Amino acid sequence: MSIKKTNAARLLDNMNIPYDLKEYPVDENDLSAEAISSKIGLDVHQVFKTLVLRGNTNGIFVIVLPGDCEVNLKKAAKVSGNKSAAMVHMKELLGLTGYIRGGCSPLGMKKEYPVFIQKSCLDFDSIYVSGGKRGLQLFLKPNDLIRAAKCEVCDIIE
Repeated sequence: MSIKKTNAARLLDNMNIPYDLKEYPVDENDLSAEAISSKIGLDVHQVFKTLVLRGNTNGIFVIVLPGDCEVNLKKAAKVSGNKSAAMVHMKELLGLTGYIRGGCSPLGMKKEYPVFIQKSCLDFDSIYVSGGKRGLQLFLKPNDLIRAAKCEVCDIIE
């Protein structure tokens, strides 16, 4: 049975970037990166989550960080050129990105937003990020994700 391609996967296809898709069972009560990493048998540091924030000056931006880490809002605001930043409300996520909570990929959003990725991604040969729907992860090289999502590599965690 083939996996239905998402916008994120199609974007990588269009850029000729190699990746693997990994499906996993979804638990609506636990969409955490820790749960996903245990289901696919990976180090949680290698499973990156995507968060969408709103800066007070420059609007919406995206951060990508290891699943077991918390964003430092002051660092995130600074790298994005804002004085402050906050998570967008969950009800806004679909309208802004085309994705729902637990299935938000840094690739293939409805609109192109600035993307900032935690520098520890470069510690791995490959990392996992959401494939654009719950129950689907993309496995790819960090530098390929950085190129495809036009990420700025920085330090954004607590």
